Parts: sequence; structure tokens; C-alpha cells
Amino acid sequence: MTIKCVIAAGGLGTRLQGFRDNDKTKVLLEVNKIPMINQQIKQLNQWGIEEFVIITNPNFDSLIKEVTSKAFPDISINYSIQDNPKGISHAFSKAEQYIDNGDSVIFVLGDNFFEENLIQEVDFNKFSNEGGCIIFTTKVDNPNEFGVASVDEHGAVIHIEEKPSEPKSNLAVVGLYIFDSVVMDNIKKLSPSSRGEYEITDLINLYINEKKCNNVEFEGWWVDAGTPDRIIELENLLI
Repeated sequence: MTIKCVIAAGGLGTRLQGFRDNDKTKVLLEVNKIPMINQQIKQLNQWGIEEFVIITNPNFDSLIKEVTSKAFPDISINYSIQDNPKGISHAFSKAEQYIDNGDSVIFVLGDNFFEENLIQEVDFNKFSNEGGCIIFTTKVDNPNEFGVASVDEHGAVIHIEEKPSEPKSNLAVVGLYIFDSVVMDNIKKLSPSSRGEYEITDLINLYINEKKCNNVEFEGWWVDAGTPDRIIELENLLI
């Protein structure tokens, strides 16, 4: 049973262009003097993850490789390019060549950071045998700004929707997920959404429809570091 972590690091982060003279992709923006992507690998490695696949974009692939491989010479890191920005599930699909049958796959967005080790309570041996999908949520005051999950009393996810005008719960879905290796086949079943992207919520809904999606709720801080304010918040929390 192997755990592999796929990091979606292909987004350019237009809201961070020009912040601290940033003219590159946001995952190379320094957070407390360390590139964001390296801060994330460091955190995930502390959780016990040792095999990574980083999804990059064509413009910054070589630079991301250089920055990460230099910082982590003893960690297994593979790379794959997302040529066109067609959504989060599309980015995820670019890791297919590195995912083997039976792997457990952690998928994380390259700008998401967490106070605590979210995966420490996950029984990966059980997950490997049963398969499915695990999402992670936290209670928020403004659920209409996030993906929102509805969960039954056993922790099974029964519904998920993106930025609903009338949220069915206050559980915001954060940018870290666990999938079985069947996920790569499931992505191929998706159709583009109304905005022309292959959505992560549509992928998760395939598992919900099979009653194979469970939720882990956590209480520590979570930062989606996509804006200058969030970068500053993250720096203060990481000190």
C-alpha cells in the first residue's frame, strides 16, 4: 500500500501578480522567505508523506522543478505539466502515469495550508481495502463562499455543492482530498461544467453517488493563500 501526494501547482495566481514584485506563478512566491511550494512540501513531508507528484504549467515547469528538487534532494518528486487550465480535476488527471493500481492518492491544492496533520486519523490500510474518497471540512461563518458538504450522522457525505446561495450546512470543503487509484478512471467520466472546466466537485459526486465518500472534520486553522492578505495571514500563523 503506497500513499502518493499530488500537488496542483499549475495555477498562475493572477490575484498575486505584482504582490512583492511577483511576476511568476504563485507557488514560487516566498512565504517567510521560503517558496510557497516548498513550505507545502515541508508540511506534508512532516505528516509522513514521502512520494509527490507536482502538476505544473508550461511556463514555470523548469523553475518549479529546480526550486523543489534543490530543496528536497532526498524526497521522491515527479512532475507533470498541465498544458491548458481546464480545471482542478483536469490538473489531477495529469498525474495518471505516476499512479499505480492500489495506491492511495492525496490530492492537495498548492496554496492550501493547515494547522494540524489532517491525515493522522486516517486508517490507510482500511482505506486501501475499501477504496472511495475522503474529504476534509471545517465549520465557517460564510459557507456560501466555499464548496459546502452535507454529511449524515455517520460521517458519510450525501451532498456537495460549490458556493451555494443557500448553503445546506456550514461545512466548508478544504483543498485536500484522499482518493483511491480508481480516481484516474473516474476523471475520464467527467464532462466540462458550465464554465468549461473539469470540476473537483463533479469528481467527488461520482463517489457520493456510490456511497463511497466520507468526511473528516477538523478545527484548526486553514489558509487558502490566494490573495496578498491571505499570504500575510499565513506568514503570521507559520511563525
